[in-house]
Amino acid sequence: MVETVDVITPIVDDPFTFGAICAANSVSDVYAMGGTPLTALAILGFATCDFSSSTIRRLLKGAISKLDEAGTCLIGGHTIEDNEFKFGFAVSGVVEKDVILKVAGAKPGDILIITKKLGTGILTSAVKKNTVGRQSLKNVIDSMLMLNKTASKAAVSAGAHAATDVTGFGLLGHGMNIARSSKVDLIIENEKVPFMKKVKGLAANGAVPKGARNNLDYCNKNTSFAKTVTNGDMLALSDPQTSGGLLISLPPEGLKKYDRVAKKGNMPYWIIGEVEKGRGRIIVR
Repeated sequence: MVETVDVITPIVDDPFTFGAICAANSVSDVYAMGGTPLTALAILGFATCDFSSSTIRRLLKGAISKLDEAGTCLIGGHTIEDNEFKFGFAVSGVVEKDVILKVAGAKPGDILIITKKLGTGILTSAVKKNTVGRQSLKNVIDSMLMLNKTASKAAVSAGAHAATDVTGFGLLGHGMNIARSSKVDLIIENEKVPFMKKVKGLAANGAVPKGARNNLDYCNKNTSFAKTVTNGDMLALSDPQTSGGLLISLPPEGLKKYDRVAKKGNMPYWIIGEVEKGRGRIIVR
């Protein structure tokens, strides 16, 4: 059995879309372990005087549409009175013991794969502050709505050694979790990391959410940056993601099989580095 829970605050205005994003975000933890999500319990906090029943219905319809896509049944939930709107799910799933993916297990010689472009935190924050136009949200929303189902299946079939989904702690934070747990160093090639349009420019100008700076502060002491890596690059690599992709540590011999499964399911991926012997550090070059 795999049990997980995740609750987030609104990052888009449309209730249906936000509900779907919440569902994709919540089932992602099960996919990150190579599992299959089966059932979900909704957790909703809102001020009853501020939101109509029609808004809540649209929220739930959006969530159910994405849960249906994941083959997951919404079996109940709980609501609470809360001044700040928040929504998420407790998800139950299953995984085979001999293929379960953990953050511990990355081995020297592995290649590092990421399955979604980075930048959801920076772009959604920039739209809220009117730094960029709302049209910039389209690609962000499309990315957040994409399930990690195919990426998980590809990782398991290719014999991945470790995996995690990249969410609130950014690429550096979640990568460090793998490095520490596996007692290895992760080598990340800065120029190979995929970002959404405008993200690097915004980061270069310091237009990032507070979470990116907090993540960078936390990771700094255990991360080595090449001289060519700018402060903007560091912030972009630390950007907190919502419904981000998977970071996968894969043996090189499994790449062809991973590629076949990923292409069949139209799931993109990028090779961004490798694993070396070490002591739990991130090296960005």
